[in-house]
Formats: sequence, C-alpha cells, structure tokens
Amino acid sequence: MKPRHKRAAIIVGGLVAISLASYLVLNAFQSNLVFFFSPTQVEAGEAPKDRTFRIGGLVKEGTVKRDNLTVAFVVTDSAHEIPVSYTGILPDLFKEGKGVVAQGKLGVDGQFTASEVLAKHDENYMPPEAQQALDQAQMQKAAQTLK
Repeated sequence: MKPRHKRAAIIVGGLVAISLASYLVLNAFQSNLVFFFSPTQVEAGEAPKDRTFRIGGLVKEGTVKRDNLTVAFVVTDSAHEIPVSYTGILPDLFKEGKGVVAQGKLGVDGQFTASEVLAKHDENYMPPEAQQALDQAQMQKAAQTLK
C-alpha cells in the first residue's frame, strides 16, 4: 500500500469512529432528556404520551391516599389537576399543600405513574419551573374570574 492510501484509510477510519461516537453520545443524551410540564400543559396535550417527563405543582389537600407502599395523590397548579400514583418510599418533606415534582409517564387514562417523587427542601423553596407554572395558572384563573 502506498503512503497516500494509508493516510486516506486512516482519515476515513477516524471520521467513521468520530461519527459513531457522536451518534452514541447524542442518542444517550436524547434518551436521558427529561422535560418539565405543569398540570395545565399536560391537560392541554403538550406533554409527551410515551416518554418520561416531570410534572410539578402543589399536592392538593385531602387527596393523599396510602395503600402500603403505593401512594395516590393529585398535583395541581390551582387551574388544573393531574392524578398521580407512586409506589415506593416518599421523601420526608412530602406533605399536602406543599410543592412536589414527580417524574414518570402519563397513561392513556390520564393517570400519571411516577417513578420518582421530589419534595421541596424547605418552606421557601420551590423549583423555578413549578413556581412559574403556578404563577401562570393563577394569572389565568384571575383573568377568567374577571371576565
């Protein structure tokens, strides 16, 4: 083989290796990408039906029902509500009327099945996305009552 052919083979091989590595990295990134949606956005159909995403808001008062390790509750942004079920141990700070972010999938029946539940860490903290969603829902609710 001539040196020119060896160089060309090495360059082509390097480009193939770089392309394959880029594809694998981007594929892994895409499969681990999780978006946040408010209950209003979920009700509007903006949330994906077959992918994992996060939903956040407040745990509605009087909706927490426990059955061994399975817990059912409702997440609300004061405009819309989404029923959530979770099997596992909840964080110690999980309470009714407090902020929560749940990660999971939305079923065809509108039930959100959570694989992970996160609670706020103190009384002043709420995830920025959840706070923004709550503020928008309250503004929409106030605008509807003025009409």
